[in-house]
Amino acid sequence: MDETGREPEYTRIAADADVLAADLLCDGAPRDALNQLRRHSWLSLVVTEPLLDDAEAVIASLADAKLAADWRETVEPWSLVVEQPSGDHPGLAAAYRGRAAHLLSMDERLLSAKAGADLSRRMTVSVRSPDAFATVFDPESLYESLFEEPYAGPDRDPRA
Repeated sequence: MDETGREPEYTRIAADADVLAADLLCDGAPRDALNQLRRHSWLSLVVTEPLLDDAEAVIASLADAKLAADWRETVEPWSLVVEQPSGDHPGLAAAYRGRAAHLLSMDERLLSAKAGADLSRRMTVSVRSPDAFATVFDPESLYESLFEEPYAGPDRDPRA
């Protein structure tokens, strides 16, 4: 429960700009982690406009502006976009405002034990690296605990 008394939505997952850019530009853990969301229509990626701006800028700087704009045009419609107060960390704002249960990040400051302890006083969120998330995330048990029916498996193609 966060400091306002709200429970997280276990079907919502936020991802930092670095994870979003790496998902597009690299193979590996960020793609594996976000493919879990793309495979399941009942999971949501939570973002903010500034978070999308950051990821788009990273993609443009590492690849090109056209690819970055195309990426944004693709990812924004399947994301849950929430408001971000000025000055807030984009990934944390997405997780907090969107009541996400997980935040995927490669930022060592957020992945530290101290950060976890500090965050736990304000919100219920598990900050994980993409490889840790991809390793421990179990869609079958989550689905069955939330929907009280048998898990039928993925219902979308992750690269469609």
